[in-house]
Amino acid sequence: MQLNFKEIFTAFMVLFAVIDIIGSIPIIIDLRKKAGHIQSEKASVIAGVILVLFLFLGKSILNLIGIDVNSFAVAGAFILFFIALEMILGITLYKQEESNAMTTAVFPIAFPLIAGPGSLTTLLSLRAEFRIENIVVAVIMNVIIIFIVLKTSAKIERIIGHNGINIIRKVFGVILLAIAVKLFAHNIKALFEIT
Repeated sequence: MQLNFKEIFTAFMVLFAVIDIIGSIPIIIDLRKKAGHIQSEKASVIAGVILVLFLFLGKSILNLIGIDVNSFAVAGAFILFFIALEMILGITLYKQEESNAMTTAVFPIAFPLIAGPGSLTTLLSLRAEFRIENIVVAVIMNVIIIFIVLKTSAKIERIIGHNGINIIRKVFGVILLAIAVKLFAHNIKALFEIT
Protein backbone atom coordinates (compact mmCIF):
# COMPACT_ATOMS: atom_id res chain seq x y z
CA MET A 1 0.00 0.00 0.00
CA GLN A 2 1.50 3.30 -1.13
CA LEU A 3 0.01 6.38 0.47
CA ASN A 4 0.81 9.55 -1.41
CA PHE A 5 -0.06 12.72 0.53
CA LYS A 6 -0.20 14.86 -2.62
CA GLU A 7 -2.73 12.45 -4.18
CA ILE A 8 -4.72 12.25 -0.92
CA PHE A 9 -4.83 16.05 -0.59
CA THR A 10 -5.81 16.59 -4.26
CA ALA A 11 -8.50 13.88 -4.12
CA PHE A 12 -9.73 15.28 -0.78
CA MET A 13 -9.98 18.84 -2.15
CA VAL A 14 -11.76 17.76 -5.35
CA LEU A 15 -14.29 15.67 -3.40
CA PHE A 16 -14.69 18.44 -0.80
CA ALA A 17 -15.53 20.93 -3.58
CA VAL A 18 -17.91 18.50 -5.30
CA ILE A 19 -19.71 17.41 -2.11
CA ASP A 20 -19.73 21.08 -0.94
CA ILE A 21 -20.90 20.27 2.57
CA ILE A 22 -20.20 23.86 3.78
CA GLY A 23 -22.28 25.27 0.91
CA SER A 24 -25.00 22.78 1.82
CA ILE A 25 -25.37 24.14 5.38
CA PRO A 26 -28.44 26.27 4.44
CA ILE A 27 -30.06 23.13 2.90
CA ILE A 28 -29.17 21.04 5.99
CA ILE A 29 -30.63 23.69 8.33
CA ASP A 30 -33.76 23.86 6.19
CA LEU A 31 -34.09 20.04 6.28
CA ARG A 32 -33.54 20.03 10.05
CA LYS A 33 -36.40 22.54 10.45
CA LYS A 34 -38.69 20.39 8.26
CA ALA A 35 -37.73 16.99 9.75
CA GLY A 36 -37.05 18.19 13.31
CA HIS A 37 -33.83 16.18 13.58
CA ILE A 38 -31.09 14.80 11.33
CA GLN A 39 -29.27 11.59 12.20
CA SER A 40 -25.74 12.89 11.51
CA GLU A 41 -23.95 9.57 12.24
CA LYS A 42 -26.33 7.58 10.03
CA ALA A 43 -26.17 10.09 7.15
CA SER A 44 -22.33 10.22 7.27
CA VAL A 45 -21.86 6.43 7.47
CA ILE A 46 -24.38 5.72 4.67
CA ALA A 47 -22.77 8.37 2.44
CA GLY A 48 -19.28 6.95 3.16
CA VAL A 49 -20.41 3.39 2.39
CA ILE A 50 -22.06 4.47 -0.90
CA LEU A 51 -18.91 6.37 -1.95
CA VAL A 52 -16.47 3.55 -1.11
CA LEU A 53 -18.71 0.86 -2.68
CA PHE A 54 -19.05 2.91 -5.85
CA LEU A 55 -15.29 3.50 -5.95
CA PHE A 56 -14.74 -0.29 -6.05
CA LEU A 57 -17.86 -1.44 -7.93
CA GLY A 58 -18.82 1.60 -10.03
CA LYS A 59 -17.02 0.54 -13.19
CA SER A 60 -18.44 -3.03 -12.99
CA ILE A 61 -21.98 -1.70 -12.40
CA LEU A 62 -21.67 0.60 -15.42
CA ASN A 63 -20.29 -2.24 -17.58
CA LEU A 64 -23.20 -4.43 -16.46
CA ILE A 65 -25.75 -1.92 -17.75
CA GLY A 66 -23.67 -1.17 -20.85
CA ILE A 67 -22.49 2.34 -20.03
CA ASP A 68 -18.83 3.27 -20.37
CA VAL A 69 -17.06 5.46 -17.79
CA ASN A 70 -16.66 8.34 -20.25
CA SER A 71 -20.42 8.54 -20.96
CA PHE A 72 -21.14 8.44 -17.21
CA ALA A 73 -18.53 11.14 -16.61
CA VAL A 74 -20.07 13.39 -19.31
CA ALA A 75 -23.52 12.92 -17.69
CA GLY A 76 -21.94 13.69 -14.32
CA ALA A 77 -20.31 16.81 -15.78
CA PHE A 78 -23.77 18.11 -16.73
CA ILE A 79 -25.06 17.45 -13.20
CA LEU A 80 -22.01 19.19 -11.68
CA PHE A 81 -22.58 22.09 -14.08
CA PHE A 82 -26.17 22.55 -12.89
CA ILE A 83 -25.20 22.15 -9.20
CA ALA A 84 -22.53 24.83 -9.75
CA LEU A 85 -25.11 27.13 -11.39
CA GLU A 86 -27.41 26.65 -8.38
CA MET A 87 -24.54 27.63 -6.07
CA ILE A 88 -23.34 30.63 -8.09
CA LEU A 89 -26.71 32.08 -9.12
CA GLY A 90 -28.61 31.17 -5.94
CA ILE A 91 -31.36 29.38 -7.87
CA THR A 92 -33.04 26.05 -7.06
CA LEU A 93 -33.22 23.43 -9.78
CA TYR A 94 -33.62 20.45 -7.40
CA LYS A 95 -37.09 20.18 -5.88
CA GLN A 96 -37.07 18.90 -2.30
CA GLU A 97 -39.89 16.56 -1.27
CA GLU A 98 -41.45 16.45 2.19
CA SER A 99 -39.46 14.20 4.50
CA ASN A 100 -39.09 12.97 8.09
CA ALA A 101 -35.99 12.53 10.30
CA MET A 102 -35.52 8.87 9.32
CA THR A 103 -35.66 9.38 5.54
CA THR A 104 -33.77 12.70 5.75
CA ALA A 105 -30.64 10.87 6.97
CA VAL A 106 -30.65 8.77 3.80
CA PHE A 107 -32.49 10.97 1.31
CA PRO A 108 -31.59 13.65 0.37
CA ILE A 109 -28.54 14.04 2.72
CA ALA A 110 -26.58 10.78 2.24
CA PHE A 111 -27.92 10.49 -1.31
CA PRO A 112 -27.89 12.59 -3.48
CA LEU A 113 -26.56 15.58 -1.45
CA ILE A 114 -23.30 13.89 -0.36
CA ALA A 115 -23.01 10.71 -2.44
CA GLY A 116 -24.71 12.14 -5.50
CA PRO A 117 -24.06 11.73 -9.22
CA GLY A 118 -21.42 14.46 -9.06
CA SER A 119 -19.32 12.85 -6.32
CA LEU A 120 -19.80 9.34 -7.79
CA THR A 121 -18.64 10.53 -11.21
CA THR A 122 -15.72 12.35 -9.60
CA LEU A 123 -14.69 9.11 -7.84
CA LEU A 124 -14.50 7.29 -11.17
CA SER A 125 -12.50 10.16 -12.68
CA LEU A 126 -10.12 10.19 -9.68
CA ARG A 127 -9.72 6.42 -9.95
CA ALA A 128 -8.36 6.84 -13.46
CA GLU A 129 -5.65 9.21 -12.15
CA PHE A 130 -4.88 8.21 -8.53
CA ARG A 131 -4.19 5.05 -6.51
CA ILE A 132 -7.33 3.59 -4.95
CA GLU A 133 -6.02 3.63 -1.32
CA ASN A 134 -5.32 7.38 -1.58
CA ILE A 135 -8.90 7.98 -2.77
CA VAL A 136 -10.29 5.84 0.10
CA VAL A 137 -8.34 7.97 2.63
CA ALA A 138 -9.67 11.15 0.94
CA VAL A 139 -13.24 9.77 1.15
CA ILE A 140 -12.84 8.92 4.88
CA MET A 141 -11.45 12.43 5.57
CA ASN A 142 -14.46 13.95 3.78
CA VAL A 143 -16.90 11.72 5.72
CA ILE A 144 -15.36 12.92 9.02
CA ILE A 145 -15.78 16.57 7.95
CA ILE A 146 -19.34 15.84 6.75
CA PHE A 147 -20.18 14.35 10.17
CA ILE A 148 -18.71 17.39 12.00
CA VAL A 149 -20.61 19.81 9.73
CA LEU A 150 -23.91 17.90 10.08
CA LYS A 151 -23.49 17.82 13.87
CA THR A 152 -22.60 21.53 14.18
CA SER A 153 -24.45 23.08 11.20
CA ALA A 154 -26.48 25.49 13.34
CA LYS A 155 -23.32 26.69 15.17
CA ILE A 156 -21.39 27.08 11.89
CA GLU A 157 -24.23 29.18 10.45
CA ARG A 158 -24.19 31.41 13.55
CA ILE A 159 -20.37 31.85 13.36
CA ILE A 160 -20.01 32.35 9.59
CA GLY A 161 -23.37 34.05 9.15
CA HIS A 162 -25.74 33.85 6.20
CA ASN A 163 -23.56 36.10 4.01
CA GLY A 164 -20.43 34.08 4.85
CA ILE A 165 -22.13 30.86 3.77
CA ASN A 166 -23.32 32.51 0.55
CA ILE A 167 -19.77 33.67 -0.25
CA ILE A 168 -18.34 30.16 0.44
CA ARG A 169 -21.13 28.66 -1.68
CA LYS A 170 -20.33 30.94 -4.62
CA VAL A 171 -16.56 30.30 -4.39
CA PHE A 172 -17.10 26.53 -4.37
CA GLY A 173 -19.66 26.97 -7.15
CA VAL A 174 -16.97 28.50 -9.40
CA ILE A 175 -14.52 25.68 -8.46
CA LEU A 176 -17.22 23.12 -9.22
CA LEU A 177 -18.00 24.80 -12.55
CA ALA A 178 -14.32 24.57 -13.51
CA ILE A 179 -14.27 20.86 -12.49
CA ALA A 180 -17.43 20.25 -14.58
CA VAL A 181 -15.89 21.90 -17.65
CA LYS A 182 -12.64 19.94 -17.25
CA LEU A 183 -14.54 16.67 -16.71
CA PHE A 184 -16.72 17.33 -19.76
CA ALA A 185 -13.82 18.35 -22.04
CA HIS A 186 -11.63 15.39 -21.03
CA ASN A 187 -14.37 12.75 -21.38
CA ILE A 188 -16.08 14.09 -24.51
CA LYS A 189 -12.67 13.96 -26.21
CA ALA A 190 -12.25 10.35 -25.04
CA LEU A 191 -15.76 9.51 -26.32
CA PHE A 192 -14.99 10.88 -29.79
CA GLU A 193 -11.72 8.94 -29.83
CA ILE A 194 -13.66 5.73 -29.09
CA THR A 195 -16.21 6.25 -31.89
